[in-house]
Amino acid sequence: MGILNSLYTGITGLQAQGEALSIYGDNIANANTVGFKTSRPEFQDVIAKSLKGLLGGNQIGRGTRLAAVNPIFSQGSIVQTESATDLAITGDGFFTLEGVDGRSFTRNGAFHFDKDGKLINADGYKVQGFKADAEGKISSKMADISVDRTVMDAKKTEEVKLFMNLDLRADKMVKFDPKKPDQTSHFATGATVYDSAGTAHTSTIYFNKTNDGEWTWRAMNKGEEVVGGKPNQMVEQARGKLTFDTDGRLLENKYEKNAFNFVGGAVPDQEIQFNFGKTKMEGGEGIEVTQYGTNSEAYKTLQDGFTGGTLAGMTFNDDGILSAIYTNGETVAVSQVALGKFENPEGLFKMGQNRYRESRLSGQPTIGAPVSGGRGKISAKNIESSTTDIANEFINLMTAQRSFQANSKIISISDELMGEVLNLKRG
Repeated sequence: MGILNSLYTGITGLQAQGEALSIYGDNIANANTVGFKTSRPEFQDVIAKSLKGLLGGNQIGRGTRLAAVNPIFSQGSIVQTESATDLAITGDGFFTLEGVDGRSFTRNGAFHFDKDGKLINADGYKVQGFKADAEGKISSKMADISVDRTVMDAKKTEEVKLFMNLDLRADKMVKFDPKKPDQTSHFATGATVYDSAGTAHTSTIYFNKTNDGEWTWRAMNKGEEVVGGKPNQMVEQARGKLTFDTDGRLLENKYEKNAFNFVGGAVPDQEIQFNFGKTKMEGGEGIEVTQYGTNSEAYKTLQDGFTGGTLAGMTFNDDGILSAIYTNGETVAVSQVALGKFENPEGLFKMGQNRYRESRLSGQPTIGAPVSGGRGKISAKNIESSTTDIANEFINLMTAQRSFQANSKIISISDELMGEVLNLKRG
């Protein structure tokens, strides 16, 4: 009977619009949920009743049903925060988490460190990343992002790089006097070096022109810093000879002595390589240290040693690399955030707690570094806000409400018509 069918048609509309109201209500409820992605209902008509068999155009619809609830993975607004461990993804990708229920993914980057130094979310799920080796180089090994080294060991200086010019116009001196190094040298520059115990020492490098295109350099330290040295005296620790070509470029650097013996229990005979750049005899250009007809001047001095230090802070960069900052001024890469990318993110399974899990429809994730393989960029001290548009959701809510009322009216009218049919017999 057609009236009875209209009742069932109205019921399908009530059910579908009631579920739509739940979806829009969920979107509104999560307007302030970090990394939340809104969903939308998608409806389908129910298979129709055919009046003339397989012939088309003579079918009566049987109502509607909710066919799918699809999340919309649009980019949320990036909101700045004051927490160094807050992260936001601009572009595609998900943070990778590990917990008691296995691996999951999220766009919520509100993280913090727990008591064990591991980076976790609000529910204690551990954020995954690519671990750095002892030298701070990011590897391909995935593990929990954690800070294992709260104390950094001291590192002795192994190399000092110098960038400078020695004045071609300098007159040759008769003899260098170690008791009066400042008065008997053409030029001097200082460099801070560290022994094996992390103690800082100031080495002064003196330069003497011995012939045209030839200079002798000496690295000297105060006597009280050197084993067997005397106070108020400078002790030679390393010595070498620089040779320049007629263009003023460094041709050769030849060592004659290199053994630093610092007091305080440091390792004896410490070798410190004084790097004046790649010479022409080594296949270089010889332009880091030159001999031009301008004043002698040191442009820059670099060395690779440091004293011991303790952890002072943590910082992320836009590549998602977490670096530890120590009190000795050193910064060491610890780990890089791992992002998972799906071919069909709309097919992910919602687990609650702002987390997703891969499903048969989403496909398997490809996990890699940010800004690679189509993955997004990491923004530190930022979080991604919800994609809920309150105004739009209220419009959807009112539309669903009116549709619900209209379908309820169908049921009411169908009920009245059935009542008229029943009254026929009474009449």
